[in-house]
Amino acid sequence: MIKTQINSDKAAITISLACVLHCFFVPSFVVVGSGFLSISFDNEFVHYLILLFALPVSIFALYAGYKNHKSSSFIPYGILGLIILITAVFLGEEVLGELGEQLLTLLGASIVAFAHYKNYRLCRALECDSCHD
Repeated sequence: MIKTQINSDKAAITISLACVLHCFFVPSFVVVGSGFLSISFDNEFVHYLILLFALPVSIFALYAGYKNHKSSSFIPYGILGLIILITAVFLGEEVLGELGEQLLTLLGASIVAFAHYKNYRLCRALECDSCHD
């Protein structure tokens, strides 16, 4: 499992960033590119797709971190962030409004990224065998 945990933490942070970028910048791209694009994606489908990738990667990275260094200090942050992201996706714009959904997504993605950053830093500080680059 060499480098697996560190790579999965990096992937989870990247997915969180993709979630935020999608949430805040895709509406601008749709407006600007509407005259140029002949295809369109259902926005809710993209939300579910990102969540489909984020959940297993995050859960795996958090579990692998715990397994490597036996510290669970980052796990509550990860769980909270994932719950917030799931809530934002399932309640959606219909219940939360566009701004509410965006803010909840930003909050959840930030907390998830923070949890993975803590996991990464903890592993590096403890010099886990599987965390070395």
